[in-house]
Amino acid sequence: MSKHENALRTALLRLNGQNPLPVSAFTPAQRRALERFGQQTGAVQFLARGSGGSYRISNPTVFALHLRTLSPEAFVSPCQASQDAEPASHDAGPASHGADLPSRAHNIGHRRDSKAGRHAHDAGYVLLKATGPLDWHAPTRDLHLPLAAHTRDFGAACLRITPDDDWHTGAPLWLIENQALFDRTDWLPPGPAVTLLYYNGQLSDLLVRWLAARPRGSRLIHFPDYDGIGLANFARLHAQLGDACHFWLMPGWADSLQRYGSHALWLRTLDPFLRVRPDLPSHLAPLLTQMELNGLALEQEAVWLTA
Repeated sequence: MSKHENALRTALLRLNGQNPLPVSAFTPAQRRALERFGQQTGAVQFLARGSGGSYRISNPTVFALHLRTLSPEAFVSPCQASQDAEPASHDAGPASHGADLPSRAHNIGHRRDSKAGRHAHDAGYVLLKATGPLDWHAPTRDLHLPLAAHTRDFGAACLRITPDDDWHTGAPLWLIENQALFDRTDWLPPGPAVTLLYYNGQLSDLLVRWLAARPRGSRLIHFPDYDGIGLANFARLHAQLGDACHFWLMPGWADSLQRYGSHALWLRTLDPFLRVRPDLPSHLAPLLTQMELNGLALEQEAVWLTA
């Protein structure tokens, strides 16, 4: 929906059932949209009064047709043309479509666009894998996820997350962005069992909020690609968690960057690199400097090529 269509939609919903309305009830963009709409359709009239004025519905049938075009689920007042009409609920749809609709379904019904207005999901789902004996717990609901058994039997587990839940484990939690490192875990440094969380390239806002809400593991370790996108993801984590989130540098990273780094990947992700560089912690300065000097970025699968 264009800015003009959105302004017109909002203005028509405001006028619907509250007819007439003073000019002051509308933003400048909405007034321009109403004036253009009135000139093209004759469905809305401007009534001058002193230094101001008001808008009224002059053709209820045409008005209703256009309102339903812009907002299919909008309730159209049966008495739009009456000055005594009771205010209608601006976004009230038919009774069969309750207020508990998912936000994206509501947006389609009222804006013909699932991503218009509020569209973030309230919950998300993450893929988890255990490298040895460990479990996850949610004490407030007395829930238990035997992640090691699920990994053995099914390869991984899917966990529904919300920022206010208390799921956590007593083992380290690693965030990795590429599936190869989720499938094979022989790249991990020696140590106790850990949980791997696979997030496929971009950390969702929900996942960042979930991680920031409370400790989810004994340590939180982020191992992304060494490129602009991977560093931008870490910058988002660091902004929320500070030093509680650790950036993992693979052994021999400097030699691997020189030998296996990609100039094309560096160029493709240069914009996010430049945007977040000032926000990254000082201990990453050696990596950032080498990337800049060489014009190279390194994908995390290079971990198998290190000496």
